[in-house]
Amino acid sequence: MTVPPEHLPVAVIGAGPVGLITALGLAHHGVPAVVFEEDGTLSLDTKAGTVLTRTLEVLHRYGALPGVLRASLRLEEIGDIDRATNTPARSVRTGALVDDTRFPFVVNIPQHELEPVLRAALDERCPGALRMSHRLTDFTQHDDHVELRLDTPGGPSTVRARYVLACDGGRSRVRERLGIAVSGTTLDERYMLVDLKVDLDVANPRDYPYLAYFGDPEEWMILVRQPHCWRFLYPLPPGRPEPTRQELAGKARRFIGDVSGLEVIGTNVYTVHQRVADRWRAGRVFLMGDAAHLITPMWALGLNTGVLDASNLPWRLAWVMRGWAGEDLLDGYEREQTPVAVRGSGQMAEAARAYMARRTGGVTAMGEGDWGNAFTRGLLGVRLDVDGTGDWSMVKSGSAPAAVRAGDRVPDLPLFGHDGQVFLHDLAADGFVALYFTDTRRGPRVSGPDSPALRRFAVSRWDAPHDSGLRRRALFDPGGRVERRFGVPPDTVVLVRPDAHVAAIAPFDPRSGRDIAAELYARAVGRPVPAEPEQPEREEAHGRG
Repeated sequence: MTVPPEHLPVAVIGAGPVGLITALGLAHHGVPAVVFEEDGTLSLDTKAGTVLTRTLEVLHRYGALPGVLRASLRLEEIGDIDRATNTPARSVRTGALVDDTRFPFVVNIPQHELEPVLRAALDERCPGALRMSHRLTDFTQHDDHVELRLDTPGGPSTVRARYVLACDGGRSRVRERLGIAVSGTTLDERYMLVDLKVDLDVANPRDYPYLAYFGDPEEWMILVRQPHCWRFLYPLPPGRPEPTRQELAGKARRFIGDVSGLEVIGTNVYTVHQRVADRWRAGRVFLMGDAAHLITPMWALGLNTGVLDASNLPWRLAWVMRGWAGEDLLDGYEREQTPVAVRGSGQMAEAARAYMARRTGGVTAMGEGDWGNAFTRGLLGVRLDVDGTGDWSMVKSGSAPAAVRAGDRVPDLPLFGHDGQVFLHDLAADGFVALYFTDTRRGPRVSGPDSPALRRFAVSRWDAPHDSGLRRRALFDPGGRVERRFGVPPDTVVLVRPDAHVAAIAPFDPRSGRDIAAELYARAVGRPVPAEPEQPEREEAHGRG
């Protein structure tokens, strides 16, 4: 029997970190998915060593964080060390983010150790979804599905999917098949990763931050403390042959001194690109991660920018496949993520490269202030262009948190709901949430019926009385901590998307029965704005306790 198109899965091509996290995101939103990986094993490469705070939040939302934390090394200091003097020049302390996130740190974990953790999470959530040794050879798009042709261990196979998400890397076969051009450059220099077995904590104490950038005009290097070894990364000049292990050990000693017991245990040389696809969508096929954008791997911007794609697209597909939004909602993925990759991460990575080489003239990669730098480096500072006006950002500035704006990632702070403590990101993990910042003592009207797509809550430093009709919709904010962090005036509605970004901010009249949340939601998902009821019922307007 032929499966109806509306019951077909979404096909993810490629089981790298972005492909696996995307599949976990689809599973989180209840979207059936299948992942096709052409190799028989996961990657053995020692690339992608640092996972940033924003990625940890996405992994938490998708239920994969515990395993990643168990396999990782956590750190809250990113160091900047002057190469000439071997002394600290500046540090970014992610602990400044305690009023923004439950995870005010980053973690170090090599890609070949990260992927098995993500695979285990996917196997637990969706047994059989990952198909190894399944190589995509071609595909044909139809009005309501995509037909995939694959080489499998059992021979050629044809599979139908509702959408296709290309997470198949910088040499994407899907992108090539679509004829999508890629613009940008390939750097003349290559990058070399070297894993070292050496004790820099006890036998040869150096007190380096576990993520340290040694800047120098002649010879720069990045030193990373991995869970079981140290790693350093440096540029290999054009035409230079790959160094011997003896030469690599000598180079390491030029940075960290004459240490005992140093052993080179692994190396990897790779070409570095700064290239972006001209289009990220063609019909029912989407490009994600390296297939859409290759970012110079500085400041951990490569993998972590790809995870932003995996945060943005799955919920949109879920809304369309549930019939809660039209196909136009999917266009927002490319509109929002392209500037983040091209003019955000891309330019920031190039600025970081220039900074490492101490070519700082005219280069701006970070804002000012400890909080702003921590937010930019750990949480990527992203404000998305949610309304298509071109207003977006990837850099935050200042020594203290700024007020929240439309497009910003929502601070993940605790409130107290009907059954106890809740966090904002968990409230919005699988649906839109409208936060009414108001005074619950005055009986504000929080109008409209809740649904899986949209829920409404009154946020107040006054707990809602049991006879107010707001009890189950009230979020108690002791001391007004959350309201102060948002920086919004009283009687303001903040609409939060399932990816924890602010969809809209608007004032509301607490005495009116107008369903402002439904209006903001309709605009956010491209649906007609509902008509205002002439005489809203009081129980509905207040919410049922």
